[in-house]
Amino acid sequence: MEKLNEILHELGISKVKLAKFLGVSRQMIYNYLELDDINKWPKDKKVLLLNLLGIKSVEDIENIKVDTDYIINVETRINSLFTNSLGTSGISETNSIFNGMNKKKAELLRNIIDLIKEKLDDDSEEGYITIKYLYHYLQSIDNAKELKYILGYVSKATGFVKPLEFAFDEEEQFIFESIMYSAMTLYTNGGASKAKLAESHRRFVTQIEHKLEEKMSRTLELNTIKVQALKELGYTEINENNATEVFEKIAEIQSRKVSN
Repeated sequence: MEKLNEILHELGISKVKLAKFLGVSRQMIYNYLELDDINKWPKDKKVLLLNLLGIKSVEDIENIKVDTDYIINVETRINSLFTNSLGTSGISETNSIFNGMNKKKAELLRNIIDLIKEKLDDDSEEGYITIKYLYHYLQSIDNAKELKYILGYVSKATGFVKPLEFAFDEEEQFIFESIMYSAMTLYTNGGASKAKLAESHRRFVTQIEHKLEEKMSRTLELNTIKVQALKELGYTEINENNATEVFEKIAEIQSRKVSN
């Protein structure tokens, strides 16, 4: 069972997704995986699992080598089942969040939601913090192209994407991945220590604090201008009826400051 859990982890198959594939509850999956022998599983569930893994017997599990091609093959099998059994219409009818999406996008969104829910269902604070950081990452992803390159690097490093696939700017992604690989190799092999990197981390902290100060200063400035705009217009707050007028006044005040 340890080998099976290792394979499922390498494949990136969550308990939620495996539960859907086998047609059981997530709790039942936990129960199955706690057994010391797959042969103790219900026969139909065992057969489904073997089919998913592309093998004929339980003994073959020990010989599975998880590489890029194997991951793609397993993903194709599991996604094919979901597509055939549910389809796009089933998704959109269940929740309006999937409306207007094709099968590929709807399935991806559903898988993301399932994984996030699984993390948040966990009572640990670490699971919550992880998803909160992921939310921040998604909020920031359009602000720096390197954030997309990081995603590409992780997908390749974990075997989900072939190493020579470049979905973004090929030259920049190539350079970034090479640097990331060097940094991760240094980190993994113990070639870096807290003492050696203390100065670098201090500069990192200083840069972030400077950005936060700029953000706070900008927020304070905008709040001050908003208050001034409301005062000049004779309003006490922004609402649906005066929003356009207030924003135009804010722009006017900002232009005054620039000209001065």
